[in-house]
Amino acid sequence: MAVGKEILTKIRSVQNTQKITKAMQMVSTSKMRKTQERMRLARPYAEKVRLVMDQLAQTQTDHGIALLEPGREIRRAGFILITSDKGLCGGLNANVLKKFLAQVQVYQEQGIEVDVVCFGSKGLAACQSIGLNVIASATGLGDTPKMEMLLGALTEVFKRYAEHQLDVIHLAYSGFVNTMRQEPRMEVLLPIGQNGSSQSDEKSPFGWEYRYEPSPVAVLEYLVRRYLESVVYQALSDNMASEQAARMVAMKAATDNAGNAIKELRLVYNKSRQAAITTELSEIVAGAAAV
Repeated sequence: MAVGKEILTKIRSVQNTQKITKAMQMVSTSKMRKTQERMRLARPYAEKVRLVMDQLAQTQTDHGIALLEPGREIRRAGFILITSDKGLCGGLNANVLKKFLAQVQVYQEQGIEVDVVCFGSKGLAACQSIGLNVIASATGLGDTPKMEMLLGALTEVFKRYAEHQLDVIHLAYSGFVNTMRQEPRMEVLLPIGQNGSSQSDEKSPFGWEYRYEPSPVAVLEYLVRRYLESVVYQALSDNMASEQAARMVAMKAATDNAGNAIKELRLVYNKSRQAAITTELSEIVAGAAAV
């Protein structure tokens, strides 16, 4: 029964793994609800602010604000890469890294140098492993990240854009569509209004225009950083909701696979046990016949 004992050991091992994956699935389900709620609360504000800022960036051409300058010739590109700090979430990080690296390769083929800001340890490790220039990073953001944890890295990349050390800044993250679907996204954060999905050309049905006090330029100068930070934070919230949803699905699949493996191992164990019993009976009968 040595083989039978080995199979029982494997069954117990798989059962222990199944308990872990089941617990992780339940934890991810609970966290997913919280991250989705935080994402939904922030999304309407971020989308409306994006619309207003796109419109103002096109109408206020003499503002003199470095972060609102129109597009210029790209000599050096910057990326803000958002990934998770932990694994076990299916192909979530792999998909966004694939999209990110494809865009990096396009720039490198054109002789354009690339700087990267990483939020999340998975993206940071990937960039360091292939030798990309990481100018700032933030890891260990937790389940409820604070804006204060992002400000240092964002200040560095925005400063470089304002000083013309960077000519374009892309934002790469995993967008939450629904529980079963998360899609990698690549957006142009700076210059503002360069995304194909921008709604800046929409007209108000009532024909009104925004008025600002003390002046549009003064308001823009104060709000442009808040706007950019809100966009990055919204992307981070989307990425965290996607992470928990992907982990829940991955752990459910792992739990189901463990259940199937246990069934197969039990079947093998029963067959080996039956074969051993049959062999013993055959030996007994053969011995009795010989006597």
